[in-house]
Amino acid sequence: MISTQRIATLKAWGAHGFTATGVVLAFLATLALFENQPTACLLWLGVALIVDGVDGALARKVNVQSVLPHFDGSVLDLVIDYLTYVFIPALFIYRYIPLPDYTPLLVTTVILVSSLFCFCNVDMKSKDNYFQGFPAAWNVVALCLFIIGPPSWVTLLTVIGLALLTVTRMKFLHPFRVKRFMPINIAVTSIWLLCSLSLVLNHPTLNHLVMGLWLLASAYFLGICIWRTAMEWFDVNHGKHS
Repeated sequence: MISTQRIATLKAWGAHGFTATGVVLAFLATLALFENQPTACLLWLGVALIVDGVDGALARKVNVQSVLPHFDGSVLDLVIDYLTYVFIPALFIYRYIPLPDYTPLLVTTVILVSSLFCFCNVDMKSKDNYFQGFPAAWNVVALCLFIIGPPSWVTLLTVIGLALLTVTRMKFLHPFRVKRFMPINIAVTSIWLLCSLSLVLNHPTLNHLVMGLWLLASAYFLGICIWRTAMEWFDVNHGKHS
């Protein structure tokens, strides 16, 4: 009969194993780039995004820190996140997103280097689990640029602007960790993911209803970020703690 401790250990390793699938997804996304399949690349990155969204809750549920104290799951998560959130999306933007002449290498460098600050920032999260500064979510940026297809100079300014926001205290929503409005946040995130899937699979054909829902969901996220940032500014300027 398997002991309770052995079962807990197996569950903890299972949680780490689930997180580790992200590196396989990163490899598959890279293969898609090599094979000139941008849609497949985004789909693999999308699966990796979902895995990253739920693996933390799974790890906390099985209490991996106390069961396996010698294995740092946060480092595992960061290594995979840099691949799937930063490095592969930077390659995607370099290869598939139009940029002004002579700027692709600059843009890629800005993405890679600014993200290092984000990943090394010990104040990455606020007390209520918002990201402080742009959280290097370049996979989401790559997806948005692919769907919208803005002029090259808009893409350049967008990348530079987001990189600069990395070193600010602007708040960005983590839909699975922020407790306030969590049911709404998760519902809107689900709608956004489903719309993104549809838009990517049917690209470049555009379904206006799906696009409208996708834009509304995106506007909701932007609004939440601006609202939370404004609340902190108000609290700081009126002598309250954020």
